Amino acid sequence: MSTLGTAGLPLRVAIVGSGPSGFYAAEALFKSGLNLSVDMFDRLPVPFGLVRGGVAPDHPKIKSVTRVYDKIAANPGYAFLGNVTIGRDLSVDELSRFYDCVIFASGAETDNRLGIPGEDLPGSHTATEFVGWYNGHPDYRDRVFDLSSEVAAVVGQGNVAMDVSRILAKTIDELRSTDIAEYALDALAESKVKEIHLIGRRGPVQAKFTLAEIKEFGELVACDPVIDPVSLQLDTASQAELDNPDNQHSQKNVAVLRAFAERAAPSKAKRFHIHFLESPVEIRGNGKVESLVLERNRLEGEPFKLRAVGTGEKHEMPCGLVFRSVGYRGVPIPGVPFDERKGRIPNDDGRIIIDGAPWAGHYAVGWIKRGPSGVIGTNKPDSQATAAALLADVPSLSPSPERDTNALLSLLRSRGVRPVSFADWQRIDAAEIERGKAKGKPREKFSRVEDMLALLDA
Repeated sequence: MSTLGTAGLPLRVAIVGSGPSGFYAAEALFKSGLNLSVDMFDRLPVPFGLVRGGVAPDHPKIKSVTRVYDKIAANPGYAFLGNVTIGRDLSVDELSRFYDCVIFASGAETDNRLGIPGEDLPGSHTATEFVGWYNGHPDYRDRVFDLSSEVAAVVGQGNVAMDVSRILAKTIDELRSTDIAEYALDALAESKVKEIHLIGRRGPVQAKFTLAEIKEFGELVACDPVIDPVSLQLDTASQAELDNPDNQHSQKNVAVLRAFAERAAPSKAKRFHIHFLESPVEIRGNGKVESLVLERNRLEGEPFKLRAVGTGEKHEMPCGLVFRSVGYRGVPIPGVPFDERKGRIPNDDGRIIIDGAPWAGHYAVGWIKRGPSGVIGTNKPDSQATAAALLADVPSLSPSPERDTNALLSLLRSRGVRPVSFADWQRIDAAEIERGKAKGKPREKFSRVEDMLALLDA
């Protein structure tokens, strides 16, 4: 019998998910020198995951990474199968019959909950909903956000919380030339939000946002950053963290925050208030959000292991809108092991664990592997590590019984599924760019799957 990965028996790999981690895994496999093919599946007709649906529209440089993914997709062994939901249109068992290896790169698609009373009141939203809405993601196209309140609270201090805050803080003219969805731009043009409060449970040294994100708030046309100098006073352990020479991230962030605190009184139309050492304990309102109850925290523990502990001191902040951005978790795929507590697929160095042992030929990469951490580039070494594990396992893998992607495509079509190829995506891409030209935008996205498919089948 021929050996997997040779001309006589090319290695067939399926990747479920077409975000950064999936593309970096494909790249690492193509560089291995083995004879192989990669079929990449996505439930949407369009690739690139959070680079398309999660990166803020006013951060176009970050999105330019898709040029790298285009080059990976140009490999003759690569194929894209969009508009295919694994676990619904095709079971994992069926997928495994067509491929020698399956890599799950499905990301962290849902939000952690605060677990507090009033969390589900109208006017309380996940950050994911808002980000997906203004980015034209089909899942969130029909969400409605009541922007008639003057006060909004954003719970969390990671980069996504900063993105949500900044979109609320910017003028329409600052957003008009981005690829923000036109319907979102229209809604934001009518926004009455003037005060944005960013709430963090720990202190300024522990804040997760990056330097670039916080600096932007000092440069907005119509919004002033506001921070109480008292909130920048540090406990002994936080000061030790800040003084660590390897902690340049916090040192730079705190320097910017201190500069904000020393600014003259705010004079612009909007204000961005930054709160530390506070946690939401209740969202109140009669039929909709009307206020947020916050508890003052103190920090306990050793440097770099500090945790927030409530003091019992509480105050109520009037607001009409709450966005929750307190971390993300994966969504289970039928037929794949899932750790409900951690919100990811259990694995050992990328090898999926089932019943306490590695599941031969099945792997995980990216956020569904390690949890939602890092930036886009963080996924590259993570994916390379999983690819290395897969390649090390190739000699022990059994060839899949069905080795014809065309047969798989026929099976999908027999079930009423319309697979979308990478060439199809390029047609959608070109049409979006053309739609954007008339509006002075880099693109105007299709935000409904049926509109994408109608374009392809016209």
